[in-house]
Amino acid sequence: MNSLPQTPATSQPPRDEKLWKKALEIHRKAIVIDTHNDVTTPMTNDDYDLSGTPPVPYRTSLERMKEGGLTAEFFSLYVRPWYVTHGGAARRTLDMIDSVYRAIERHPNDLMLATSAADIRRAKKQKKIAALMGIEGGHAIENSLAALREFHRLGVRYITLTWNNTNDWADAARGEPKHHGLSPFGEEVVREMNRLGMLVDVSHVSDETMSDALDVSKAPIIASHSSARALSNVPRNIPDDLLRRIAKNGGVIQVNFYSVFVDAATVGPQSEARDKRLKAQQDAINEKYKDDPERLAEEGDKLDAANPLPPLPISKLIDHIDYIVKVAGIDHVGLGADFDGTMDFPEGAQDVSMLPNITYELLKRGYSEKDIRKILGENFLRVFAEAERVARNSSKTISGDGSLRRIGK
Repeated sequence: MNSLPQTPATSQPPRDEKLWKKALEIHRKAIVIDTHNDVTTPMTNDDYDLSGTPPVPYRTSLERMKEGGLTAEFFSLYVRPWYVTHGGAARRTLDMIDSVYRAIERHPNDLMLATSAADIRRAKKQKKIAALMGIEGGHAIENSLAALREFHRLGVRYITLTWNNTNDWADAARGEPKHHGLSPFGEEVVREMNRLGMLVDVSHVSDETMSDALDVSKAPIIASHSSARALSNVPRNIPDDLLRRIAKNGGVIQVNFYSVFVDAATVGPQSEARDKRLKAQQDAINEKYKDDPERLAEEGDKLDAANPLPPLPISKLIDHIDYIVKVAGIDHVGLGADFDGTMDFPEGAQDVSMLPNITYELLKRGYSEKDIRKILGENFLRVFAEAERVARNSSKTISGDGSLRRIGK
């Protein structure tokens, strides 16, 4: 593994060099997993294979992943809602899967395709980065269990049941409530994911959908990139009662680093002021690229990146880990940074190369090496392995009558 970053964020208190050395030792030995990274979008749009400097304004590269001591990365297959109304959601997902495969093919000494907990452990032993895939937005399966199964065969190992848009079978946290949670077909999707060993991801879903998923799932669920609502009151974060239910289910909450999800009270007004100030520029982008959703989003990201918000201290992010440990327990928290899915992150946690700072901050708060290793990756590995066990022990029947189920739009 390449050397880890040697400098903390500039405005942070002076670093304890002895503690930093210990943090690096723990981090090098640990399995470090990030369950959500949106760099797959520039990989697909720009044919970026993770070499060299990433396209502006994105932050993830192979070199930075090595610097961050990363063992496993879930490449997010984010399919914009535009593809629901204009068609091609499943095709877009396939294009994104192909971009991940192509990056692995171009970097066989650094990356390996991983589809199981055992694969992640194998990648660590081989000093490679395990490349995994998760679909962000259940609309990508186009209401087809057959498509769900095909995506699983191609290596997809979680599906975020919704994005911000409510789909035909599940309500989103920021979408119109249509189903009061999961529809009957949505429940069938969860059961089929259990049968396949595909993790059910409840980031982005409404509280009712999350509750329904917990009722239906026989395997532990994950929140691939969500934080604690008690500390940052946004719908994308998880309230205490559902944090406890996820823990009872055996699942894990992977903390999101996005500044608004970390401290909405501070960053929310700043973000609103920025949006107001940049409205004319954003409106021009919206009009110019109204028929090109990928370019529209890219130009919007560039605008935000050129006008960054004042960064939060990294301590605010660690507060979410502390809080979830307090409410759900040490076995039910991990890291799902959301790098390249947004532009604003706390100081010292602004890209994947900075992950050792998390280990250092946890040591500062008195976490043991065992507990730090749980947070960095072992908690997620336990959940992943248990989902695989549930799948091995489940019925192999596709549905009650053996048919391939679909619903119309």
